[in-house]
Amino acid sequence: MGILSEREMLTRASRAKTCGQTLVMTNGCFDLLHPGHTHCLQTARRHGDRLIVAVNEDATVRRLKGTGRPIQPLARRMEVLANLSCVDWVVSFAEPTPARIIAAVAPDVLVKGGDYRPDEVVGGTLVVAHGGRVVIAETLPGWSTTGLLHDTRPGYAAA
Repeated sequence: MGILSEREMLTRASRAKTCGQTLVMTNGCFDLLHPGHTHCLQTARRHGDRLIVAVNEDATVRRLKGTGRPIQPLARRMEVLANLSCVDWVVSFAEPTPARIIAAVAPDVLVKGGDYRPDEVVGGTLVVAHGGRVVIAETLPGWSTTGLLHDTRPGYAAA
């Protein structure tokens, strides 16, 4: 359980599959963990036996979200996620999208929260191609990291 290197995570994921466990995966920045995040993570966990969370590295968050982000460095973001009871394994990725790591894991279920349609989820086509499925977790209205920053930092502008 906890924070793993990609190699360790892939080894554990392979063992879990061999034991017949259902692997669920989600990904994101998880910069300031809030109820929208925890709702998505708990929803994801209900779809399988093991939940893997892939977290964007700091440079990727900056490219996606703009200067001033992430608020918390990768190690802190991963530590918070690893301490949630619904999360089994946390791993980071440096690429602009999680497509490569999703392909490597080949989860049974890929969960994404927010304003996505299943056909828009990065890695979704790969998951469906090997017999898996894509699940969109319901968004909790009013909860977003960008929204929190707008509320707490006058003049905050997202990328």
